[in-house]
Amino acid sequence: MGDQSETKSTITETETPSPNIFIPDSWSEAADSIAYDSNTSPPPIAFICGAKNSGKTTFSRHLLNTLLQRYRKVAYLDTDVGQPEFTPTGCLSLTVIDKLTPDLTIPCLKTPERCFFFGDISSKRDPKAYLNFIFSLYDYFRMKYYTSDEMGSPEQTQLPLVVNTPGWVKGIGYEILVEMLKYIAPSHVVQIRISAESKNLPTGAFWLDADSGEMVNLIEISSARQDSFNRSVLVQKDARLMRDIRIIAYFRQCFPSDSDITTFKELSRALASHPPYEVPISSIKVRHLHCQVPSSEIFHSLNATIVGLAVSSAKSSESEPCIPQCVGLGIVRGIDISKDLFYVITPVPRCNLKKVDLFLQGFIQIPICLLQVQGCMSPYMSANVLLTN
Repeated sequence: MGDQSETKSTITETETPSPNIFIPDSWSEAADSIAYDSNTSPPPIAFICGAKNSGKTTFSRHLLNTLLQRYRKVAYLDTDVGQPEFTPTGCLSLTVIDKLTPDLTIPCLKTPERCFFFGDISSKRDPKAYLNFIFSLYDYFRMKYYTSDEMGSPEQTQLPLVVNTPGWVKGIGYEILVEMLKYIAPSHVVQIRISAESKNLPTGAFWLDADSGEMVNLIEISSARQDSFNRSVLVQKDARLMRDIRIIAYFRQCFPSDSDITTFKELSRALASHPPYEVPISSIKVRHLHCQVPSSEIFHSLNATIVGLAVSSAKSSESEPCIPQCVGLGIVRGIDISKDLFYVITPVPRCNLKKVDLFLQGFIQIPICLLQVQGCMSPYMSANVLLTN
């Protein structure tokens, strides 16, 4: 990044600030109807869907805030692996929220209740695995937060659920969305429609069979982004930039929040000098997602990549596939075969890292802005790490 203005790009760079986001009456009415016109037992399960850039994430956050005014906690099932809400890119997660989000646009990282690493920015490479992950997360939610205790125990608190979805609503993306709706069977479905009618989902309960007796509250609202003249417009986001910002914000957590790290260059330098964890190679299994790698090339494929740090599942059978839980992401900064060591940079606490026995490698890449800062070594090129074949 030779241009001076680029090297000063800040880590906090993000979307349009929240004050420019207009929440119309129709959105507030929709959120209020879900939060207040529903029974408290069981609480509502709201499924948010619509085309790309229609405002699903903004509405989901607004709905979260509205629900938190009635409920102490709200569960959030994030199915958008490209631009997840509370985790870095490539993850599917269930997060329990107990605080309002004052800014509806700035991505904020939270520790999920349960997380799986899908390892790609879209479900298209493996729709079956993608759906299995989502179904497993939803099953976990129902078991822990939605099933009534037979004895009526007050300790069994039922939580409302918000399901945010990706904007791929055509072709296979549409079929995946239908499968999600059928499995989750939400009490409320909010469809956000944009002005380009051909890009919208079908109207009505499109996922239900004609003779289905299932009851659902279907709410259709229009995209609500507006410009300075108060006209509704569709804001085009740079998806790749937003993915990079999430990854950058995630690895920024390797350092105290009050550290003087505000630019990409400063973060790149900090990562280059940050002492890595030493992880014994013999204690780690490696699983490549969505591709096959010859055993002779495993170390070459892992070096200088982002991996999901996972804990193998104890449950594994033909009827219940093994889905390892992901505790976070790491950068494999170097490999020393002679010492049987991986060198890994990660913000995951040591106590959680001790449980990791599996590296999941997908297609999530280190942001280029961290690798092309003029006069700065890449994170995995630090002089205190011996790289071997």
